[in-house]
Amino acid sequence: MKITNLLLVVLFVLLSSFAKANKEAKYYNLTTKSTAVDQVSDGEKLIAKLDCVGCHNKSMKIVGPSYSDIAKKYTNDEKNIAYLTNKIIKGGSGVWGSVPMIPHATLKANEVKSIVKYILSLKK
Repeated sequence: MKITNLLLVVLFVLLSSFAKANKEAKYYNLTTKSTAVDQVSDGEKLIAKLDCVGCHNKSMKIVGPSYSDIAKKYTNDEKNIAYLTNKIIKGGSGVWGSVPMIPHATLKANEVKSIVKYILSLKK
C-alpha cells in the first residue's frame, strides 16, 4: 500500500510539472501574438479617423477599390507613393471606374504619404 501511494505521488508530481511547462508555453505564445496585433501603423490610424472607410475597405471593394487591390496594382516605390499621395489630395476618377474620389486637400502630404505606405504594405 505504501509503495502504491508513493508511486501515485511521484506520478502526480511528474504530471503537474509537465502541465506547468505547457501553461508557460501557451502564455508565451499568446503574449507574442498579441504584441504583433497591437502594432498599428500611423497610416492605418489615420484611415480609421478619416472618411476613407466610407468608400474603401481593407479586403473588399465598396465604392472605391479595396486597399489590397490598390497594393496589388502599384509597387511600393517612391514614384507610386508620390503619385498616390497626389491622387488622394487632389481626387480623381477613371483609374478604378467612373466614380470619382473626392479631393482631400485639407490633409497634409506627410499624413497622406503614411496612409499610402500602409496601403502599399498590404501587398501579399
